[in-house]
Amino acid sequence: QGQLVESGGGSVQVGGSLRLSCTASRAYYLNSMAWFRQAPGKEREGVAAIRLAGGDTFYADSAKGRFTIARDNAKTTVYLQMNRLRPEDTAMYYCAAGSPEWLLRASEYNYWGQGTQVTVSS
Repeated sequence: QGQLVESGGGSVQVGGSLRLSCTASRAYYLNSMAWFRQAPGKEREGVAAIRLAGGDTFYADSAKGRFTIARDNAKTTVYLQMNRLRPEDTAMYYCAAGSPEWLLRASEYNYWGQGTQVTVSS
């Protein structure tokens, strides 16, 4: 089994920024990676996704204009730059890899990281 390792979570005040990283420990012959988040008592929701080959990106409405997903040239690390953070962004953030048809649908991804906590306080 492969492994995805996330880093970069933490605590920040409203309006602050964080950058999450997700590194694949082995080569994945998959076409997409994504970030999801899950707050206590809520379903896991897609935040942003990227096609590894062409670099096409997709965002949830809540992330548009504030978050940016990007990959490195080796296509083994994906980043999520989060700006203008809000309290409602507080959640566990998960990296995922797969070959989805619907890029922001959790059920379409095969591999998941352990998650990194993001807490935004006012």
